Amino acid sequence: MTTLFTHIGLLAGTRDTHQLLRGHQLADLPCMEDAYLLVEDEQIADYGYMYELALKLPQLPKNIIDVQGRYILPCWCDSHTHLVFAGSRENEFIFKLQGLSYAEIAAKGGGILNSAKKLNETREEELLKQAEIRLQQVAELGTGAIEMKSGYGLSVAGELKMLRVIKQLKQRSKLSIKASFLGAHTYPEEFKNNHAGYIKLILEEMLPVIAAENLADYIDVFCETGFFSPAETEQICKAGACYGLRPKLHVNQLNSIGGIQTGMAAHALSLDHLETLTAEEISLLGKFEGCSTLLPTAAFFLRMPYQPARALIGANAAVVLASDYNPGSSPSGNMNLVNAISCIQMKMFPQEVINASTLNGAYAMDLQNEVGSITIGKNANLILLKPIPSLAYLFYSFGLNHIEKVMIRGSWV
Repeated sequence: MTTLFTHIGLLAGTRDTHQLLRGHQLADLPCMEDAYLLVEDEQIADYGYMYELALKLPQLPKNIIDVQGRYILPCWCDSHTHLVFAGSRENEFIFKLQGLSYAEIAAKGGGILNSAKKLNETREEELLKQAEIRLQQVAELGTGAIEMKSGYGLSVAGELKMLRVIKQLKQRSKLSIKASFLGAHTYPEEFKNNHAGYIKLILEEMLPVIAAENLADYIDVFCETGFFSPAETEQICKAGACYGLRPKLHVNQLNSIGGIQTGMAAHALSLDHLETLTAEEISLLGKFEGCSTLLPTAAFFLRMPYQPARALIGANAAVVLASDYNPGSSPSGNMNLVNAISCIQMKMFPQEVINASTLNGAYAMDLQNEVGSITIGKNANLILLKPIPSLAYLFYSFGLNHIEKVMIRGSWV
């Protein structure tokens, strides 16, 4: 099917060519006013100014949508989520409001181990059903490409179950989906005092099956005090590399323990969280060839200091924004909220935010040739906004839903 959008008030993210945006480049958002956009089947076929339309498209298609001055953006690319999980953890939310610490909540059976218990008790079919509902919800909020992690199984059967669900989602959904194996999320209770034993389980029993069934695109580790050390992270990353799994790592959420240096040495695609950074680490991330992914809704939910976005941009880092959608520390996959918080709390500019959550987000999933910008040949993943006076209004008026329709691969969600 061919669809022509006409009289677009602002067509944002128009790029003939593109690269990962670093530092000041993040503020460069190419836009066209009074534009048209042609979609053929699943892809962007052409775009330009309305005054060019008669010359470039002398024969117009039957399906023409006059958007009457509304804005069109590329869909959000959410490169860090834990969307596949069983049930919710709002009881722990109440515990936090009562002042209980993470350790106290864990002692009550909460935390990651709580999610692992629920997941291992949930059938694969039910897990898939829950995940499909969440995926539909985030798609309606403008997300067209998404990464999903395992990590709530913490057993051979549980981790494989999660990754098989993600594989089914890839097959059933129009969204572009990438899978990360996060068996190294925390240590199961039975391996609390036997870290080497659990790492052996990851290396010898999980990874071979994951590789044989093509269940993951990346490998992830929670490199943090009380979880996985830099040395353990390095060991797991090297094992993953043997199966062609490039690292995307959780680092520097709570403490600075060398995770950034470990990730850089492992040629990680992205280093994610980054709430706790030294001046030296900010400088390192400016030289890091990969993506520096910030997850502000996790900081918001946990009432932690926000990531130093302005310092990272000033250091020439390639900043990405993602939701960290998970049941414990960021129970929201709403990228519109992520973007608004990034402006309001991290002092990013609207153009920077859009680039960080579209094109750079696509780079953080190796999807830059498929999604993330208005580029001929890319997937027709589009957000059609309700009438707004400016791009800044999209994040300034953060309490309202400004999305009218979302198109994924040429079809309305």
